[in-house]
Amino acid sequence: MRRAAVLIAVLALAGLLAAGAGLGLALRWYRSPLAGAGGTVEIAPGQTLAAIAEGLAARGVLDHPRLWTLFGRFSGKSARVRAGEYGLREGMTPEGLLDLLVSGRVVLHPVTLIEGWTFTEALTAVQANPVVKTTLKGTPAHVMELLGSRGVAPEGQLFPDTYLVPRGATDLEVLKLAHARLEERLAAAWAQRRADLPLKSAYEALILASIIEKETGAPEERPHIAGVFVNRLKLGMRLQTDPTVIYGLGAAYDGSIHRRDLLTDTPYNTYTRAGLPPTPIALPSDESLAAAVQPLASDDLYFVATGRGDGRHVFSHTLAQHDAAVARYLAQLRAGAPRGASR
Repeated sequence: MRRAAVLIAVLALAGLLAAGAGLGLALRWYRSPLAGAGGTVEIAPGQTLAAIAEGLAARGVLDHPRLWTLFGRFSGKSARVRAGEYGLREGMTPEGLLDLLVSGRVVLHPVTLIEGWTFTEALTAVQANPVVKTTLKGTPAHVMELLGSRGVAPEGQLFPDTYLVPRGATDLEVLKLAHARLEERLAAAWAQRRADLPLKSAYEALILASIIEKETGAPEERPHIAGVFVNRLKLGMRLQTDPTVIYGLGAAYDGSIHRRDLLTDTPYNTYTRAGLPPTPIALPSDESLAAAVQPLASDDLYFVATGRGDGRHVFSHTLAQHDAAVARYLAQLRAGAPRGASR
């Protein structure tokens, strides 16, 4: 009897020791780097931890998927895994992997809107991005209603920037980010406006900023360009800016502005109509917004491209000075230099 009791005790102790050793090995594996970690993994809504483990094992990321699933269940984390796309860094442990899937720290992808784009160009780029889900089917006016700005013309209502979004974000969600940022930046710029501006509202500043954005390829010129337009508005002179004419032509624009285009009246033809056009013509940058509300103080009323293809302009106060600058510009054209705009 005594020998039997001793034998049972020895066997029980051996079992406990074996179990402890097994648990120790399991914990060591749980906290050791995975050999196959790297890339990304997408977790679908409602996907079980066991299914996730089998998928990772098939890719060579997990060598003990059932053990990993057990750790998830006993720790209570299996029910807290969140759907999304996750980045699997090299050296990640099984424990770290489980913590990542619970954290919701999904991979974010860039969606970029470029300054100078139209609303249509921006929407097309968003919907062409492979990580974005297309949901919008209505007219631009309907899109603006969904953005919470019913009755507002869509042009210029998105801020050009790079937005980081998770895979599967909708086009509407991206546009909401861009529209909210535009409203924020425009309000901040308008709050810093010069007191003597001939602009009645922040929206007029947005219109002017969009024209500035399209007028120069030299960012440092933006305040000077703005100053010319502000001077013209104060004097009641027409802005006579080619980008608005091009915008008004729409699909009829063939890549060159003809004399007939300057004489054909549209709401955006600033050669035939005084003041600002009815809406913005493009997405303005922060720099153009700043230039519109803080233009350079000068007496200049004219500008013409240098003709050297550097995107810069020659500014003039008098028509005689401007005519001389235009003559030099035309001489550059005859010499074969790239073309540019004149005001």
